This record gives sequence, C-alpha cells and structure tokens, in this order.
Amino acid sequence: MTALEVKNLRKKYDKFELKDVSFKLESGLIMGFIGPNGAGKSTTIKAILNQIHKDGGEILLWGKDNVRYETELKNRVGVVLDEGYFYGHLSLKRMKDLIAPFYKTWDEKEYRRYLSDFRLDEGKKISELSKGMRMKYAIALALSHKADLLIMDEPTSGLDPMVREELLELLRRMIQDENKSVFFSTHITSDLDKVADRIALINDGRLLFDQTKDELTERHAIVKGPLSLLTDGAESMFVGVRKNGYGFEALTGDAAAARRRFGDQAVFERSTVEDLMLYYVRRDNDALAH
Repeated sequence: MTALEVKNLRKKYDKFELKDVSFKLESGLIMGFIGPNGAGKSTTIKAILNQIHKDGGEILLWGKDNVRYETELKNRVGVVLDEGYFYGHLSLKRMKDLIAPFYKTWDEKEYRRYLSDFRLDEGKKISELSKGMRMKYAIALALSHKADLLIMDEPTSGLDPMVREELLELLRRMIQDENKSVFFSTHITSDLDKVADRIALINDGRLLFDQTKDELTERHAIVKGPLSLLTDGAESMFVGVRKNGYGFEALTGDAAAARRRFGDQAVFERSTVEDLMLYYVRRDNDALAH
C-alpha cells in the first residue's frame, strides 16, 4: 500500500518555488529525502503536514487527502523535527501530558517502554537534555501513539555517531512491520547508505529523481582514469566529470556501458548517496546557470 504520495506539489514564495514535486513512498520502506540547504526539503515536509497552504497539487496519506482528513491522518503520523517543538522549562512528564491527549491511539505503556529503552528521566526539564537525549525524547513521543508513518526532518544533525547508530537501528526495527514507513530528510547521506530503501533528490524546488537505492547504486558508478580516456564524446556518458592534473573522476549513470567502453583502463567504484547528490546537483545548477 502507498503510505505517502505527493503529486505535482507547488508552493511559491518571493524568492523560492516548489515546482510540481511528485514522489511516492510505499508502506514498509524508508525513503531518504535529500538535497542542499534551501532546496525545498522543509517546505515539502510542511506541506505534507499541512503547516503551509500549498498553491497546487495533491498530497495523499494512505490514499486520503492530507487537508480534508487532517485530524484522522495525524493520528497515524509521527513527526520528529530538528528545530524541536518543546517548551524547555517543562519537565518531560509535563510535556508528554500536554501532547498525549491530542492522539486517540496514545499508548502509555509503549511510551514507558521508550523512556526505559532510551534511559530518559521524566522528572528532568527538557532544557537539561543533551541534543541526543532530546531527539530520543522526540522519537518516544512520535512513536507512542502507534504511528504508521514517521516523518523526520534532519533528525541526526549534530548527533554523535553512537546516538545516530542507535536511531538508525530503531528505524530498521520499526519497518520490520510492513505497515510502517519512514520519510527521512537529511543532509547526512551516509545514514541513508545504511538504511534507506528509496532516495528522492530535490534541488531548487524541483525533484531530480525518485528511485530505489538499489536501482541507483546498480546503475551508477564512480569512474577514475587518465585524461586520455576522455575522447570521442566519452564525457557524454557521465553525469559530471572532475578533472585534475592526474586524471579525472566522474559519475556515470550507465555503469555497464562505461565498463564496456573503458574496460580495465579505468577504475570503477561503488557510488554513494553523497556522490549522487553532489554530481546531480552540480549538473542541475550548471544547467540553471546557462
């Protein structure tokens, strides 16, 4: 089943515009939503959560319009935002007491289990928590009403590697339930190499691709070799090329064809999510500049 579908989403500001953004997330999967700062990631998330008025397009959660059925759907959505939404002077318990009544499916037993797993002291004030502990608290709140879709905006930003790995392991466990999904916006692309099933890349308000990570990594590769190989239109095989005094490094979108052409004259390496973002965004920005 499709958990989230965004169709031709449009939103215009004075100096920025989302331009017909479309993508789809199936249940049981983790989608990484990537792009440079200012590309439109947070604006897209705000539209999904109906925090801003969209200028056009449609957003469906489990096949239902996110505006018309907002109250019903928000009971099934957990949200974790980097900037947070807590009152620092309140204790964890008091903050929970304010939030829990908004959800018909709130499970106090589940909440207690997360507090124990994350070693969170309910008596502490939110302002006393480290960034990592605050993020764990946000996740505990987001998942304690049995959310089927977890929407996360830069959740691992500023976290130490151990806390980030704990969070990724939690996401892996969550989607073992095939009815649950994660929409994960981040600029720490190495996290997505570990857990994402699908990757959507946005730049300057436009979606550049939306594909499974397996499709992307099978089709793409980093190619390194001497400059002498860049003859007879060879550069047209690449998404982008970086040259230096020793040779070149490039991203190809057709790894099989590149291997046939260059054989053992070039070195082929697996492309990462970061490679894909850097090369595709650079090519897109060059095209926009011209």
